[in-house]
This record gives sequence, structure tokens and C-alpha cells, in this order.
Amino acid sequence: MITTKNAYLKKLTENIQMKSVKVGKDLEGSTPPSVFIGRWSYPKVYAGPMMVGETGDTYIMDSPESWIGENKTQDEIINYRMNLVRGKQLIKIDDLENPFVEKLQDISLASKSIDSEAQFKKRPRGAVLSEDSMPHGPSAAIEKFDIDAVRWDKQLEKTFYDTDLRASEAVTKLHDKDVPFSAMQKAFSVGAIGTRYKRKLVPTRWSITACDSTLADEFLKEVRRFDQIETYRVYEYGSLKNYYTIILTPTEWQYEWYEAFIKLMNKEELIFSDYEKNSGKKEYSTVGGCFYTCKMTVLDALRREKKQAGLIVLREAYEGYVPLGVFNVRENIKEAMQLPYKEFETLKDALAYCGTKLKLPISRYVKTGTLLNDMLHSKQTTLDAYFKK
Repeated sequence: MITTKNAYLKKLTENIQMKSVKVGKDLEGSTPPSVFIGRWSYPKVYAGPMMVGETGDTYIMDSPESWIGENKTQDEIINYRMNLVRGKQLIKIDDLENPFVEKLQDISLASKSIDSEAQFKKRPRGAVLSEDSMPHGPSAAIEKFDIDAVRWDKQLEKTFYDTDLRASEAVTKLHDKDVPFSAMQKAFSVGAIGTRYKRKLVPTRWSITACDSTLADEFLKEVRRFDQIETYRVYEYGSLKNYYTIILTPTEWQYEWYEAFIKLMNKEELIFSDYEKNSGKKEYSTVGGCFYTCKMTVLDALRREKKQAGLIVLREAYEGYVPLGVFNVRENIKEAMQLPYKEFETLKDALAYCGTKLKLPISRYVKTGTLLNDMLHSKQTTLDAYFKK
């Protein structure tokens, strides 16, 4: 029996077949500002560029901030990712003066696509679809790699040369300068952010969560100082075979995340959840990186409004859904928080409205989680009485 989200998604992705681009041992084309750093051999890592076997502007292929707003379909996004060819070399995480790593830094800091050419030891093969990162096309060890001259993004360039700036300050500063999250995360991953002697290569998956949690922690410091909202608010958004309902509560900060996977493989209806109270969370979330990216995005919206609230998120994934990485959560939540919200005087009314939008009954979520349960019981309302009203 599957009891964890990670185990469920691992089984799900094993059953999904991806058709990736076919390339030879020599590849010439344009690489978007895109690199991938694995984690399996840490503190040595397989690092390398994500190349495309065509010339021109390929930036969109690794620009998740553009996909939701431009209404890209799941198939279009998968096609972008399956055309990315991953080259890799095994490198120590502190070997930042390695010429190959310097080229990866050039790519990550670039303001647009870069012409490149590579020779692989063997013809790149396969495709990667995992439970915890964006998919990509074939991969192989890279023997020779060259890129044309690169023009860096000006904000990333400033951060690169400021070796006295701590990583947390750098990430926050870049965010406030409207540098896309994926761009700052890649710069962080290739050791281009932070104080001089603490820079190192960071696996892509870890760097995403590091940037999300760093921003969330900084934003929460601000949000705690603001007045609480006065009513319950519901925001909502759906895309890429997901639907999100986001409830802001007139309380101090607390946060519970729910996600349901509904009949993706058979007739399963699974809900996974995790939460943090006002004091925060010490252990890594059982639901993975989506917990941190959602927290960061909502706190960012609250600090811009100069308000404090609690947060309950109910996410459903429907038939045909493919795990594409935590960008899916970040960008959907961002879209939702920019739309008009509906106001309710009670939690009961807010949940009743969400129940008209979601496929699973609200009672299923309440019984799975913790904070919702506590909030309902704090009103001296038993679950049975609540759902009979």
C-alpha cells in the first residue's frame, strides 16, 4: 500500500512513457540559459548544460515563468523538455575554477540563448521523468563543449561579482529586482551566488528548495509585523490538469498544504498533506518542494499587500496529469494570487464554496489534515455536526 507522496509519484512516473529527441554524438545548436546538476554522487555531482539541437531563440524551453501565463499546454511543455539534451561531467562541488564549470556559469547568467556545440562520449539516449524534478530529454557524458560569447543578465552579473553578499540577501535582492525565480535558482546552483568561500555547486533539486525556503523565511519576517486580514478569502486557479483553492484565514501565520491525486492510474483517490504552525517547521516537508514554493509565493503576495494571514491550500490533480516539477505549483499559485478573491465571514462558508469547485468532498481533506481539524474544533464544532449542517 502506498503511504507517501514520493512513493506514489515514483510509481506514477514509471508508467509514463516519454519520447525524446534523437541526436548523434555531435550536437550543434542553441542552449537556453539552462543547466542541470544531479545529486547522486554528492559531494561529486554530474553537472552540465541542457542543449537544443536547433539554432535561434530557445529561451522558452527552460523558462517556466512564461508557460502558465502564455497558456502553454502540458503537451507543449513536455515537448520543450524532451528536446533538451543533457550533457554531463562528474565534478567536485568546490571545483568552481574548472573551465567546464565556468562555461556553466556563463550559461546560467546569460540573458538569452547561447550558440553551442558539444561532442559526447556516446550518443545521448533515454529520457528522464522523475517524481521530483522537471523532465528532460536524452543525456550522455560530454567530452568537448564550447559556447559563443555570452552577455550576462545585468542583475545576475552584479550579484556574481559581489562576493561579500550572503546568499540569502542575494536571492531576496534578485527577487525584488524581478529576476525570474528559475534564473536565480540556476545561478545559485552553479555557485554564482553567495560569499566568496561558501560558493559551491548545488544539485538542481536542492537549489530550488533552498531558494524557495530562503525567500519564504525572509518574507515571513516582514509578514509577521502586519495586521491580520479581517475575513476569510478564497483564491482559485486551474491549469495543467490541476485545480487549486487557496484559503487565507484571519489569523496569525499558519499553513497547511493538501494535494489530492484522483484516478491517475486506476481508481485511486489519495490525499497527502503537511503543515506548520506559527512557530515554523524544522524537518523537511513530507510532501516535498511544493510545500516551500507555495509558502513563498503566498507570503510574497501578503508582504506586497502588507497583510498577515493563515493559509490553507487544497490542490487536486486529475486524469492525464504528469509531474513536471514544483514550478507547476509556484506559477499556478502566483496566477491565483493575482486574481480577485471571494470573501466569507466564516471558515465554514469558505470551505463550502471550495467544495463546489473540488471533486473530492471537503470532509476528506479535513479528516486527512491537522490545522483544518484544529480550526474547526476550536469553534466547538465536531466534524460530524459540521458536515451535517
